Amino acid sequence: MNNILNKNINVLGIETTCDETAAAIVSLNEKGESNLLSNIVHSQYNEHSKFGGIVPEVAARSHLKNISFIVAEAIKQANISNEEVNAVSVSCGPGLIGGLLVGSMFGKAYSLSKSIPFIPINHLEAHILSPRLFQNIDFPYLALLVSGGHTQLLYVEDLDKIRRIGTTLDDSVGEAFDKASIILDLGWPGGKNIEKAAENGDPQSYNLPRPMIKRNNADFSLSGLKTALFRIAEKETLNKKVKSNLAASFQSAATDVIEDRCLNAFKIIKKINNNCKNFVVVGGVAANKVIRKRLTNLSKMKNFSPYFPPVEICTDNGAMIAWNGIEKILKYGISNINDPDFEPRTRWPLDPMAKPIRNAKEPR
Repeated sequence: MNNILNKNINVLGIETTCDETAAAIVSLNEKGESNLLSNIVHSQYNEHSKFGGIVPEVAARSHLKNISFIVAEAIKQANISNEEVNAVSVSCGPGLIGGLLVGSMFGKAYSLSKSIPFIPINHLEAHILSPRLFQNIDFPYLALLVSGGHTQLLYVEDLDKIRRIGTTLDDSVGEAFDKASIILDLGWPGGKNIEKAAENGDPQSYNLPRPMIKRNNADFSLSGLKTALFRIAEKETLNKKVKSNLAASFQSAATDVIEDRCLNAFKIIKKINNNCKNFVVVGGVAANKVIRKRLTNLSKMKNFSPYFPPVEICTDNGAMIAWNGIEKILKYGISNINDPDFEPRTRWPLDPMAKPIRNAKEPR
């Protein structure tokens, strides 16, 4: 590490892939000790909630309106000057192209004005590396990424060396929660609303399907569960009690699916590398308390060590982007990671060699 760093470094992380405009400063000293100095997130919930989902044009305009203020606030709260920022790390995909263009153009302009490196970051890789900012987690490990746009099980052998061992065949877990919340008239976004409603419900009150359970792979399918919920909800009077029971039943079914798929992934990982003992769970859905508890218990039962990022780092944020930049600096050297010509990508698979799903032309 001393060959790479001969001074403290501060990395600015910028995140604009979807509906959060976020910036953070992460520092690293010569001893390899990291510190999250600031983490500012502007959520666009109010802008999109009336539409029941994210409107790409609205998101892009909000990013453009807020990014300079968010970055300035991140630097201010970190108690450093612009001159003390040593590199800018920007989420360049996958995501909505409007937001990606706003973040990457701002980051490139900032890096050029300060003559510091511009580091393009894969948003998904940033998620699966994020717990390493807070805990000492060695490679390799198994990672479950559960977010609004993606659901994947991944063998993380090293930085930039990731193999997909399971993915969703249709909806992501986060997408299924969002749609379930709309079906139950609980509002958007769905994750928190379903979890809150489920607290007062009976998870055994409705018999919902558990798609893919007992299948001999680590893939997911959530569309059938969502459709079953819709058909039941159509026939019910959706008072508060019914909503709570349906939410609890849906959450229980989704958690059963996740648990079963992870159980298979543990078996698959052992065949790939019997020494792999760590299990990382990331993405917005990883904030769900029931899912956290169930996966923690499953991991320990199967002799895996479970790791989750702090709840505020589960959803999109700049801290994970800045940390991913630091990881790249440590591996490749700060003089070797500047890439100002990188073009943002709406699709950027972690495992380019993975098999495309159904009629897709490339892996997700």
